Amino acid sequence: MADPARTLALDGASQNRYKWTALTNTTAAVFMSALDGSIVLIALPAIFRGIHLDPLAPGNIAYLLWMIMGYRLVQAVLVVTVGRLGDMYGRVRMYNSGFAVFTAASVLLSFDPFDGGHGAMWLIGWRLVQAVGGSVLTANSAAILTDAFPEEQRGFALGINQVAGLAGMFIGLVAGGLLSAWDWRAVFWVNVPVGVFFTLWAYRTLRESGRHEGGRIDWWGNLTFAVGLSAVLIAVTFGLQPYGGHTMGWTNPFVDALIAGGLVLLAAFVVIENRVSAPMIQLDLFRRRAFTFGNVAGLAISIGRGGMQFVLIIWLQGIWLPLHGYDYGDTPLWAGIFMLPLTAGFLAAGPVSGYLSDRFGSRGLSTGGALLFGASFLGLMALPIDFSYGIFAVLIAVNGIASGMFASPNSSSIMGSVPARSRGVASGMRATFQNSGTAVSIGVFFSLMIAGLAHSLPQALTAGLRQQGVPADVAAHAGSLPPVASLFAAQLGVNPVQHLLQPSGVADHLTTAQQQALTGREFFPALISGPFHSGLVVVFAFGAALALLAAIASLLRGAGPVAKPPKPGAGAVGETHAPATFDGTP
Repeated sequence: MADPARTLALDGASQNRYKWTALTNTTAAVFMSALDGSIVLIALPAIFRGIHLDPLAPGNIAYLLWMIMGYRLVQAVLVVTVGRLGDMYGRVRMYNSGFAVFTAASVLLSFDPFDGGHGAMWLIGWRLVQAVGGSVLTANSAAILTDAFPEEQRGFALGINQVAGLAGMFIGLVAGGLLSAWDWRAVFWVNVPVGVFFTLWAYRTLRESGRHEGGRIDWWGNLTFAVGLSAVLIAVTFGLQPYGGHTMGWTNPFVDALIAGGLVLLAAFVVIENRVSAPMIQLDLFRRRAFTFGNVAGLAISIGRGGMQFVLIIWLQGIWLPLHGYDYGDTPLWAGIFMLPLTAGFLAAGPVSGYLSDRFGSRGLSTGGALLFGASFLGLMALPIDFSYGIFAVLIAVNGIASGMFASPNSSSIMGSVPARSRGVASGMRATFQNSGTAVSIGVFFSLMIAGLAHSLPQALTAGLRQQGVPADVAAHAGSLPPVASLFAAQLGVNPVQHLLQPSGVADHLTTAQQQALTGREFFPALISGPFHSGLVVVFAFGAALALLAAIASLLRGAGPVAKPPKPGAGAVGETHAPATFDGTP
């Protein structure tokens, strides 16, 4: 007869191996999904050159915006739905299918057969499909880890998973620069071998360790949520584009109609979810303080972090690097490299804070992380445009440490506050708040920056061009062009002055010295420095305010229980009882 003690020991060893397998696979998935959200951002100049499309032509700005925001939009809309499907039909089953879709879309992206606008539409379409696979991975990975790890190790596991996602966002900036310098298709090839390996490994090794039940789909809830949130985020995309004589499209009736219609549908979604027997999301989860305030804090930090990423890239690529002797064509790569302290901060703080949250609770660490996050914004706001890199590196490293301090305990608090049967939908809701914040942040921060530039950039640009011998009518026309074009030029490593003067041919009639001055590294950065710094003060002050909001929400979540050593047999994989809840949680 088998020895019960030996059988229990073998089962325990198997469960211990499984949890690390689940952590490795889900961490790779989250990293890849986040990497693809940012790798294209740096590689856009090479991609548009590869498909022979001028990204700064007036009609092509929409392509550029959709390449950036389409991926985030799909992830924001779908993660709750696929999280709910994971609860119903199996988190591992959904996760495995997501890995396969993500990998297949990566293959098709690298074989774009078209040029021009058709080539851009091919890339945008398959990026959206790729985002569907990424949504499935993101929504179910945290739930799989929460099922696999005992409560006293859950914060550490979720911390590593979260840091992988955040690090992927910023490593993608460097990887995009390196790979696009070789071949623009390589930014999509990089996913293929990794995706194939981890897809096959997931199918072979991951198993359902949590309880799931069948059910029916809340079609009306899914429809109103998806269309409503999509309408709002699409409105943000169109709001950044010029309309009529305005620098942005927020006065466009179409944009206003999308926002109003989207909000109405989201309100209808809440009404529907309170009445159907099998809702898409469980609104009663918001009765739990840790869940509600954790998501509010996460949304605020996500908006601040996403907006800061774009602003820093523009600051480095459009101003600081050219002023320090870097060619425009090289600035995307070097901007990613100079932002590495931010990634290092993530990698250093995330797992440590997850481990500490398991021992001491989540509220203090996440609140402290949010406050430190805001302090880094205040420090960046005080920097001059032509800063000393050492001080800049310290500030963005502090920002990364703060994000790591916040993310791991916050995720652990959210996921640990819900019953086991709801972990998939809870993970999807958490990811929706995060992805929606990132998508909205682009609209919010760019709008603030464009509004600041619109007051002073046209006059500064016109005056600067006239001083270099450009005729008054050409200079006035260049100065009247939308500031968003100048911002994207800086982000893409393109000399916007050369781009503005090229159609008129006026540069051919200027002296050699004037041509060199206008197309050199210093003319446009010096011209835009004053207006851009005014915009920086506004956006960084807004980021600090968001961080303060996150700190207050984090403090209000209630005190979490400190993990205790597990009892014999406790914390087994597949355990389906609800974990300990936080103060104020029903």
